[in-house]
Amino acid sequence: MTEPTRTLLMTGASRGLGLAAAEKLLQDHPDQLLLILVRGGAGQRVARELAARTGNPNVQALSCDLASLEEVRATAETVGQLLDAGEIPPLKGFLANAGVQMASTTKATVDGFEATFGINVLANYLLLRLLAARFEPGARIVVTGSESHFGDFRHNLGLVPAPRWTDVRSLVRPESGKEAETVTAGRRAYSTSKLGVQYLVHAFARRQPELDIYAYTPGLVPGTGLARDASAIQRLGFRWLMPLLWATPIASSPQVAGTKLAAVMSVPRPGESGAYIDRGQVVPSSKESYDEAREEELWRDAAELCGVPADPRPRA
Repeated sequence: MTEPTRTLLMTGASRGLGLAAAEKLLQDHPDQLLLILVRGGAGQRVARELAARTGNPNVQALSCDLASLEEVRATAETVGQLLDAGEIPPLKGFLANAGVQMASTTKATVDGFEATFGINVLANYLLLRLLAARFEPGARIVVTGSESHFGDFRHNLGLVPAPRWTDVRSLVRPESGKEAETVTAGRRAYSTSKLGVQYLVHAFARRQPELDIYAYTPGLVPGTGLARDASAIQRLGFRWLMPLLWATPIASSPQVAGTKLAAVMSVPRPGESGAYIDRGQVVPSSKESYDEAREEELWRDAAELCGVPADPRPRA
C-alpha cells in the first residue's frame, strides 16, 4: 500500500461519469487519498467497492447531502478537523462533480431553495467558501458545468432550453403552477444553474489567485443518472436510446467522459484560473457567462443565503 501524500475531495462519485472518474483517479494516483462525499449511508459501500475494483485502498467517504446547507457546513468542519489532526494528508484538490436536473422547478432543498439551483450552485459556493483556507497553494478545483449554459442548438441539440438569468433571489425560490411542473421548466433551471456555475468560478478565481479553479464540461453524456427525476418514458429514452449517440462525435459514454474528467485533475496547468474547459480543451464559455456584475451579485447574495460573510473581496 502506498501512503497518500495529498487529498482530493470529490462529490458525485457514486454513479455515471463521476464513478468512472473516481475509478480512474484511484488507478492512476496511488499516492492520493480520494475523499468522497456521498449522501446518506451509501458512502462507505461506495468507498469499499471503489477500493475493490481498483486495488487502491486510499479512498474514504463522508456522509453529506448537498441539499442541506447544515450538512455541507458539518462536512466542511469534519474535513478541517481531519486535516488538523493529521488524519488525512493536505488538501490539494476538489472535484465538484455532483449535480441534479429536475423535471420541474417545484422541488425544494432542506433549506427551502429551488432544488436545482440550491444543489448545483449554492452547495458548491458554500463548500468553496468554507474550505478555501484549507486548500494548499496551487490546489486545483474543478466544478462540473455544462454546455447547456450556451443555450443554443450547437451546444445542446435543442435538448435543453436556454438559461434565463433573473436575480438570485428569484432563482432560489421554488415555483408553482402548471408551467413550473413541466420538464421544460426543470431543464431551463438546469441550464440557468450551470450559467451560475460559470459566474461562481469567475468570482472565486478573482478572490483566490493562489488556487486554480476551472469549470469543466463533459459534453453530452447519455446513460448517466442525471435524468433520474424525469418521467419513466424519458428515463427509458435516456437510458436506452440516447446511448446510441456514443458512436457519434457529439456524445461520450460515462466511461470515456469520466476518464477525461479525471485527467483534468492531474494534467499540467490547463490555463488561467477561471477558465472553461471543454473535454480537455480550454475554450471561451458563452458570451453571457462573462458578466462581472452578475458574478458579484451572485457572490453577495449566495453569501447571505448561506450565512457567511460576503468577503473576501476580489483581489487587485
